[in-house]
Amino acid sequence: MKSVLIIGLGRFGRHTAKKLYELRHDVMAIDKDDALVDVVLPYVTNAQIGDATNEEFLSSLGVRNFDVCIVAIGDDFQSSLEITSLLKELGAQKVISRAARDVQAKFLLQNGADQVVYPEKQLANWTAIKHSGDHIVDFIDIDDSHAIFEVEVPKSWDGKTLEELDIRHKYNLNIMAFKHGRTMTVNIDSNTRFSEGDIILVIGEIKDVQQCFHIKSKKV
Repeated sequence: MKSVLIIGLGRFGRHTAKKLYELRHDVMAIDKDDALVDVVLPYVTNAQIGDATNEEFLSSLGVRNFDVCIVAIGDDFQSSLEITSLLKELGAQKVISRAARDVQAKFLLQNGADQVVYPEKQLANWTAIKHSGDHIVDFIDIDDSHAIFEVEVPKSWDGKTLEELDIRHKYNLNIMAFKHGRTMTVNIDSNTRFSEGDIILVIGEIKDVQQCFHIKSKKV
């Protein structure tokens, strides 16, 4: 269990706070809008109304005692930058800040952010890739070119073994696990046989997954 400070309770901040709380982490939520603080109260350990650009207020929170501080402000980059810098000056262990563009990320990283997240960009990538083919159920980015995909077994794989498919050699992909009905299997070997409708977890380069599962990549 970690202690997390979230500053900014717009949609991104609220959803992040709620999910962290569901995962049983201690969450302190901050916003200068009392209405937003009221909304998030049932989903956090504690919440306060205050202006986090005020160094005295931010210092009173004991930021160095949190495992992670998340600056979730999306509509006021100047405040986000100031808060990020202040958190580091006050001894915050890890600062994660929200950015909308690469130039914002550059300044945030230069001014104390340990990591930058792009909620809109990441959601756009997820939506585009998930709906670029008929077989993709879900996916998780690892870096700019690699991901873990949750994929429905194609009809052409029905009844075939991993050895017969030989996707590691043909496409440089690894199958981590597969789900048949409600049973998840992680012990995959060459004799593992797949059925249409099974769900598999595949790790590899995005371009190789696109090629293997005939997913079209459109140029804009």
